[in-house]
Amino acid sequence: MQLDEAELAAFRAGLRRRYSDSDILDELRAAAKRLGRSPTMREFAQDPEAQLHPQTVIEHFGTWNAAKRAAGLVPRRFLTRSELLAQLRGLGSDLRRTPKASDLAARRRSLPSVSLYAHTFGSFSNALREAGYDVPSGEERLERAIEQGAVLGRSLGRLPKMADWAHSRRADPTLLSEWQVYRLVDVPRGAWTAFQYLVRQRLEDEGAVVRTDGSVEDGG
Repeated sequence: MQLDEAELAAFRAGLRRRYSDSDILDELRAAAKRLGRSPTMREFAQDPEAQLHPQTVIEHFGTWNAAKRAAGLVPRRFLTRSELLAQLRGLGSDLRRTPKASDLAARRRSLPSVSLYAHTFGSFSNALREAGYDVPSGEERLERAIEQGAVLGRSLGRLPKMADWAHSRRADPTLLSEWQVYRLVDVPRGAWTAFQYLVRQRLEDEGAVVRTDGSVEDGG
């Protein structure tokens, strides 16, 4: 059986007119809302409420990812490094600060995941640096945490416990979280105790007296 190319093209054009581009984009957005993230072709095909087949979407927009971009949904795969960095810069511009992993999680329907950044750049911090943000290295962050710990220890009159740190951070969001501090100390176990040891050294270097029970007094 031979196909008349002109008739086939006219037939396809007639089928396409059954759905406008706007109808298709609305279907994609609705599927993303139901799923909680940008859908893959398989997820869209398996969505019982979707009114279209993925191939219909592709015939209108050329590719699945092109359709998702038109719908304002970020494709979950195949983003280039430059596209990922552009997303980070755009987010930072909207927030007027360096983006955090939690910012991406809060916008998971429209932005790439932290795991995608980590897979592409080695870590989310590396991606931030490549996007032009000033992100301290692990050593710089530990130094910052020790300095914060010394200040907090002086105000408390004792070496800070994890609970003290968590409580203080609720009042001062510039503090690293207690879990960030915990992970910065590279020891097999007892990371917080090791951190207190480092804070004690800093306080003693600054002239404070730290007793064996952890209480702190300014020297002199």
